Amino acid sequence: MADDALLFLSLIFAIIAAAGLLGYVLTKLQVLPGTTAVWGSSPGAAAAMTIMSESYGADARLVAFMQYLRVVFVAVAASVVSTLWTSAEGAEPPPLIFFPPVDWPAFAATIALTGLCAYGAARLRIQGGTIILPLIIGSTLQGLGLLTIELPLWLLAISYALIGWSIGLRFTPGIMAHAARALPRVAASILTLMSICGLMAFALHKLAGVDPLTAYLATSPGGADSVAIIAASSDVDMPFVMAMQVGRFLVILLTGPMLARFIARKSGLAMNRV
Repeated sequence: MADDALLFLSLIFAIIAAAGLLGYVLTKLQVLPGTTAVWGSSPGAAAAMTIMSESYGADARLVAFMQYLRVVFVAVAASVVSTLWTSAEGAEPPPLIFFPPVDWPAFAATIALTGLCAYGAARLRIQGGTIILPLIIGSTLQGLGLLTIELPLWLLAISYALIGWSIGLRFTPGIMAHAARALPRVAASILTLMSICGLMAFALHKLAGVDPLTAYLATSPGGADSVAIIAASSDVDMPFVMAMQVGRFLVILLTGPMLARFIARKSGLAMNRV
């Protein structure tokens, strides 16, 4: 068990370190303003990083551009690798039920907790607190059996739509032009990170005996929901894949602000905006 935990943590921090180094290079080259490249290079938690980045002086529009470009690259690559690797069809992914039966008391408690955490983060001026506080408090309460988090699919769809609109509607011709200029180098950094993660997957297969497809999906840099769908329809170790993906998500969420500040100091660049 201790060896497994060490393996998990080593891979998680190695992927985050590789992404941080690429973010540092992009920041040093001033491909994007301020710490935008650091937040955009984060290997996971795309929506959370996009939301939190603005509180720390990054341009959320360009962070979203980087994050979701990475999600597209990773999802396409994972789908292609999964298709080429497996000749037999895996299990069908479970159907998405948009309007499932709702536990209304649990739903009300979930919404109340979210509102209280958002209010507390604003009052206490906790940067990124609207993401971090509900996550920590909600998971703790659910783990203790004091709360059942109820998030129906229709609520998640509305939430993602609001996030997309709040960022997308603020894109200007200048931002679009800046993103277009940065695209080749951003794409190169994403492909570099994917290659590094591929090497880690190969090492995981050789050293730990994990099957190649499981290792590839587990070390895939982000897009956990896309990876989950692909893993569910493939013959892989689903718990291993999702444990690695969710573990990295949590570490990124908790260390992202510290990493951004550290790289900002090392790069010596002001946190300016476009």
